[in-house]
Amino acid sequence: MNLLDHIVAIPLFEGLSRGQHEALARISVSRSYKKGQTIFSEGDEGVGFYAIISGRVKIFKLSPEGKEQILHMMGTGEVFGEVPVFTGQEYPAYAESHINSSLLFFPRNSFIELIKKDPSLSLNMLALLSWRLRRFAALIEDLSLKEVPGRLAAYLLYASKRSSNKDEFDLDISKGQLASILGTIPETLSRILGKMGRQGLIRSEGSRIRILDRTTLEDVATKGRKLENV
Repeated sequence: MNLLDHIVAIPLFEGLSRGQHEALARISVSRSYKKGQTIFSEGDEGVGFYAIISGRVKIFKLSPEGKEQILHMMGTGEVFGEVPVFTGQEYPAYAESHINSSLLFFPRNSFIELIKKDPSLSLNMLALLSWRLRRFAALIEDLSLKEVPGRLAAYLLYASKRSSNKDEFDLDISKGQLASILGTIPETLSRILGKMGRQGLIRSEGSRIRILDRTTLEDVATKGRKLENV
């Protein structure tokens, strides 16, 4: 795929005209990052945003004690670092290449100039920000109001929706990283996965997850249904 094809394939830019895609291609910069390489740190000047062409990027916060809280694992086609485009402030979290990744960087100043000339470009960005805000609200609700089984059930249902096969999919992060996202520890996560398996909600084999009882899993995620001690 050439640069323009990559631009067209980014969901954020769906519905734009060819001329708009070409304008975006002219300001974009291709960047590559190796596994574990920092893309930006919390507090760095927000000089632009990124779109993932291939690979995976981890977005996370660090506590003063150095504890990591993963906020997002971003994949192909997803955009991150977009908040400073509108606020002109610093990046609010860390971004690190989870595996070798190819990205497109869109400099803030150049993108703002495009928006001034063509305000319709900003509508897609605002829609993305609104969706991201809802995701953060759901994350806060999960971490503060739900027990760990509810958080895990909600994550598995979310992951299944992103998969072409809604009932069987591979976790694209380690169980340690998933535990961090859910605000728990790996041992607790493994114990709950085991309970879900014995209760017949899922089948877990390594990173492979198969949903066997979606209705009950949804009840655990949304209604606080307790797992049985089986």
